[in-house]
Amino acid sequence: MGTTGRLPISGNGCWIDRATLDDGLTVVRSHYQPTRDLAEASTQNEAGPTLVITYGLSGESGFVAEDGASLRFGAGRTTLAAFAHTRGERHFRAETAVRQLRLVLNGNALSRYLGEAAMTHLASRKGIRLLGEHPTTAWCRTLLHPLLSPEAATPVDRHIAALTLAAEHLRPLMPASVPSTSSLRLSAADVEKLSRARDLMHTQMDRALTIPYLSVTVGLNECKFKQGFRELYGATPHQFLFELRMRRARTLLQSGCQVAQAAYAVGYRHPASFSAAFARYFGQVPKSVSPG
Repeated sequence: MGTTGRLPISGNGCWIDRATLDDGLTVVRSHYQPTRDLAEASTQNEAGPTLVITYGLSGESGFVAEDGASLRFGAGRTTLAAFAHTRGERHFRAETAVRQLRLVLNGNALSRYLGEAAMTHLASRKGIRLLGEHPTTAWCRTLLHPLLSPEAATPVDRHIAALTLAAEHLRPLMPASVPSTSSLRLSAADVEKLSRARDLMHTQMDRALTIPYLSVTVGLNECKFKQGFRELYGATPHQFLFELRMRRARTLLQSGCQVAQAAYAVGYRHPASFSAAFARYFGQVPKSVSPG
């Protein structure tokens, strides 16, 4: 299943190993420890957008695009980013070991997993775009094992691990339903505005987000905002935001945050209210979540 290949890089012990698991789904393992500071040119040549999930295993590195936008990758962190017609440089410090594993999705894989509406949105923005960044959870680290040691796992095990990891991080981007000809008609501009509202939910969930605030911020009236959001993402804005908050809270608790800290970080002003909501959603109280 798929193809593999290891490419040496100038510098002691530097290499990249690529394994194609499916059409549009590639696993990339890399190890950098250059003898001097390294700036490596990188170009995204795909016709459409590329999504990259990066798991930092050791050390830190960065990516700087031609337009000045940048990303940072650190040990113990998971980063989800979109690249569209991007050129830039990867930066590594001298004598610093940097190990990473990346899941790269493009072309047919993105079409299958995300659908055309999300693909259109991703393709509409050139350059790089940070979609998410958080500590790598314990269960994700477990799923990384067959990808980090491919010789000790079957091709099927590697494929299952990669798809399970991809699904967890791409789920918030997946529209649950596709508008039909009899449904509310959404223009490309409407889809872009609704996507911006979804992005605001990701980046501002610690605030008291309301329908009036979101609709005014993205430039839609409340009625079209609520109808369009449900049409595009298969859930009301309230439901979507609630699920985002719960998943983020679980990640924070697994990373060692106290219950009150997690509550405030996802927009709850009263930890008791947060605990009740968390218990309804996950079937367990926040205090029972063990750090990963």
